Amino acid sequence: MSNQNQQPWVEKYRPRHLDDVVGQTEILKRLKVFVNDSSMPHLMFAGPAGTGKTTCALALIRDMFKGKMKRNISYLELNASDARGIDVIRTDVKDFAKSKPPEGVPFKILILDEADSTTAAAQQALRRTMEKYTANCRFILICNYSNKIILPIQSRTSMFRFSPLSNEEIIGRINRVVKNEGLEIRQDGLDALIYVSNGDLRRAINYLQACSSIGDVVTEEIVYQITGKINPQEIRMLMKAALAQQFMVAKRKLDDFFNLYGLSGRNIVRQMHQETFNLDVDERTKMDIIKILAEFEYRLSQGATEEIQLNALIGKMAIMDLNSKDLK
Repeated sequence: MSNQNQQPWVEKYRPRHLDDVVGQTEILKRLKVFVNDSSMPHLMFAGPAGTGKTTCALALIRDMFKGKMKRNISYLELNASDARGIDVIRTDVKDFAKSKPPEGVPFKILILDEADSTTAAAQQALRRTMEKYTANCRFILICNYSNKIILPIQSRTSMFRFSPLSNEEIIGRINRVVKNEGLEIRQDGLDALIYVSNGDLRRAINYLQACSSIGDVVTEEIVYQITGKINPQEIRMLMKAALAQQFMVAKRKLDDFFNLYGLSGRNIVRQMHQETFNLDVDERTKMDIIKILAEFEYRLSQGATEEIQLNALIGKMAIMDLNSKDLK
């Protein structure tokens, strides 16, 4: 029991079976058919982080193999970002794929997580291994960006595209964790958690666990404090002041962000981009703001001084030719 309590919540509440997985309804239907048939092709799971790709792969194996799910015997999980060279494909992967599956298991399964980090040469070697040992072993490749996987491998796999989870799906799982852990979460705290997680359930649960270390009541203030994000209303106040040509008001707000939150300039620019779409200005103005943000994000990425660039950013916003200044 103590080991269970010491686990990170993302592992403690990770779904163990396909029926427990949140969201991805159509994908789960197809995976359950594979379980029922005890057969499957090579698979590729692509999509943003925290949407259930690795969880679905492990749940598929658990539901298909049941008691015969044994690491290094009936399945193997490799993280391609740690071991992504051609040598690993030629040794570890090939050795596992070519050996016969244990009795009672139709085929072994090899999960290659973060496959888009694998080098091009290793992917070429993997293509031949997948082709040659299909009878013994099926592959599940997991990646964030399918375009980084070479076309010959894409054509050998059945593609499943995972989408970010909806707010309702994340809220349902968060409420379940909150209830099990004896926490209390206020509505503003829940809204803040949804805002900072941005469709990533793993991130939401990690942030929730971090918030629980401060107190038993999760509030908006605690969420923004833990995550190093600024309340979106404050970001909008900064942008509205700049657009209304109140440069010194915007500058004082910006100084508060640096001094109170200790944020990097790129974090502030990224959050300003997120809030641009919620500003009450016309479409043309939003496009102009995004162009300015893109320019300054690039400058910061090249090592320019943050404070000077952020001041220049709000200065440039202040002298924009606005079609509408009636900001609410």
